[in-house]
Amino acid sequence: MKKFGVLLFAFLGLVSCSDDDDANVDPPFEGQSKSYDLTEVGESGVSGTATFDENEDGSVTITLDLDGTSEGVMHPAHIHFNSAAEGGEIALSLEPVDGDTGISETTVEMLDDKETEISFEDLMDFDGYINVHASADDLETLVAQTDIGGNALTGESVSYDLAEVDVEGVSGTATFYERENGETLVELDLEGTTEGNSHPAHIHMGSVEDAPGDIAITLTSVDGASGMSFTNVAMTDGTDDEEETAVSYEDLITYDGYINVHASADNLATLAAQGNIGANATE
Repeated sequence: MKKFGVLLFAFLGLVSCSDDDDANVDPPFEGQSKSYDLTEVGESGVSGTATFDENEDGSVTITLDLDGTSEGVMHPAHIHFNSAAEGGEIALSLEPVDGDTGISETTVEMLDDKETEISFEDLMDFDGYINVHASADDLETLVAQTDIGGNALTGESVSYDLAEVDVEGVSGTATFYERENGETLVELDLEGTTEGNSHPAHIHMGSVEDAPGDIAITLTSVDGASGMSFTNVAMTDGTDDEEETAVSYEDLITYDGYINVHASADNLATLAAQGNIGANATE
C-alpha cells in the first residue's frame, strides 16, 4: 500500500506540473487591423481598400486591394505626408498594385528616409494619405486615393447651402467633414461653373446679413471645370494684428461666419455664391 501511495502521489504531481505548464503558455498573437476605403479619382473606375495589419515583430503589413485595374498594368502607390487636400511629399513607398490581381502587399518598419521607425500605432495617428497612380510613366494621373491615420474621416459632417448671388446659375453646398485628429475637410460643390474659370472662396467673420466681414479662413479656389474645392482647415488665416489660431471641426460647426465664392481672382467684388455657416445657418 505504501508503494502504491508513492506512485499515485508522483502521478498526481506530474499532472499538476503539466497543467501549470499549459497555464503559462502565451496566447497566440492577435495583431490589430484597420481598413480605409480607397475611392476612385476622376472617372478611373478604380476603387477598393487599404488594410493595415500589425505583425508580431512590430512591423506592419499594408495591403491594397483594388477593383477596376487593368491586366498588364502596374500602379505605383505611396503614402504621402499631410492630407490629400493639402498634398505632400512621399513618406513611404508601397509595392505597386498588380493590375492583373488588383493587389499590393508591403511590410514596413521604417519610412523611406530609413531613419524614422513606424509602428501600427504611429500609422493610426499618421498625418498622411495614400495615392495610387495610373502607371510609372504617368504619375500625374491618380486612379485611387484615401486619407489615413489622423486625417481619416469620422463619419460626422454638416452641410450648408450656398445660394446664387451675382453669377446666374451658380449655387451648391459647403460640407464640413470631421477628421479623426479634430481638423476639418471643407468641400465646396457648385453647379453652374464653367471650365477654365477659378473661383476664390473664403470663410468670413459674421453673417451674410451683416456682410462684409473680415476673412477668417482662405479656402481652396473652386475649379470651374468640376465645380469642386477641397480644403483642410486646422488654423485661421491670422491678420497683421492677430496670429493664426487653431480651429477644430467643433469650432467650425458653431462658428459665427459665412462663405463667399467669388467670380474670379480679378473680380472679387462679384459674388458667384454665398451662404451662412455654423451658428448663423438656418435649419
